[in-house]
Amino acid sequence: MFCCGILAGIFCTAQTSMEKETLKLFLAGDVMTGRGIDQALPFSVGPILYEPYVKDARDYLLFAEQESGELDLPLSYRYIWGDALKVWDQYNPDLKLINLETSITTNDEPWPGKGIHYRMHPKNVKLFTVAGIDHASLSNNHVLDWGREGMAETMRSLHDAKVAFSGVGKSEEEAAESSIFEVEKGRVLVYSYGSPGSGIPETWAAKNDRSGVNFLPAFTEQQVEEIQQNISATKKEGDIVVLSMHWGPNWGYDVPEAHRQFAHSLIDKAGVDLIFGHSSHHPMGIEVYNDKLILYGAGDFINDYEGIGGHEKYRGELSLMYFPELDPNSGDLVNLEMVPMEIKKLSLNKPSNKDAAWLREVLNRESKKFGVGIDLKNGILEADF
Repeated sequence: MFCCGILAGIFCTAQTSMEKETLKLFLAGDVMTGRGIDQALPFSVGPILYEPYVKDARDYLLFAEQESGELDLPLSYRYIWGDALKVWDQYNPDLKLINLETSITTNDEPWPGKGIHYRMHPKNVKLFTVAGIDHASLSNNHVLDWGREGMAETMRSLHDAKVAFSGVGKSEEEAAESSIFEVEKGRVLVYSYGSPGSGIPETWAAKNDRSGVNFLPAFTEQQVEEIQQNISATKKEGDIVVLSMHWGPNWGYDVPEAHRQFAHSLIDKAGVDLIFGHSSHHPMGIEVYNDKLILYGAGDFINDYEGIGGHEKYRGELSLMYFPELDPNSGDLVNLEMVPMEIKKLSLNKPSNKDAAWLREVLNRESKKFGVGIDLKNGILEADF
């Protein structure tokens, strides 16, 4: 916005002050930096895979090259984030939160009977520090791909890199703990939960005598009460609560009524200010309920699916960077902008205007079911609620 004259100057000063008062977050869905991406980075684990069809992780590099052209290996850590780095500099969020769907380990023993196993070399954890990632949700269906030993090494690797995480632990109590951030606008608590509908087996659930994920067995009022008790044990007046939820299948736009009612109850009864949902490989509809943001599915942010067919209609190569602004006093959503990206040559790139318009059309169609419109202005998606 351009300002001229005294009144315009006063308006711009007031607007700048208002912007400074909001809590600005960055949210991204599944970050899948194992397999092909790990093989492209400076350090790599062994390439052997235990998938039904692909037995060597380097094949995912070949798929990407066949689709988009030769890769200049090894790729730098900054290369993977591509144009997202400029966007982060522009928005300058107070916190950057992702769902990390990759085990960080050199353990060679995969979880028995599981079809897909993601892992990356612990030395590649620099990938997250160069991007300034503050928090990784780990309560998902890949954190235990390489066993509890692999999960323990994941936790150590992130801890040593000073990247906070939640949703896993050495016990049920530890897995349910939040990450606590002290930012200029106040405290932010981030909790992570995972449900069986996203592919998390019950055997991964943390118990008093075993490590695992913060497992949510069902979407019931009893579970809402337990989450409320968990939050109230830590939450202080004025705290903002973000609840990261891994739920639902990989493909499809349908939001089960059970998910929606559960999300509403978490806001009404458990003191949650923002629900950060993920598991879908593409963005899903957005709801603003009682002034609180609900992302039912943030979509993949970065993955190694390039050149793999089967779900083309969902345009899984198109991803979104979510930038919600919250009132730090109430946790209410003030503004939501989303920056489209395209995964190409294992990097995040600014998409074409046509692709950005396609994302807008789909997200607007799905979000209108919940009373939210999506506009496209200068390549940026904006929520109208």
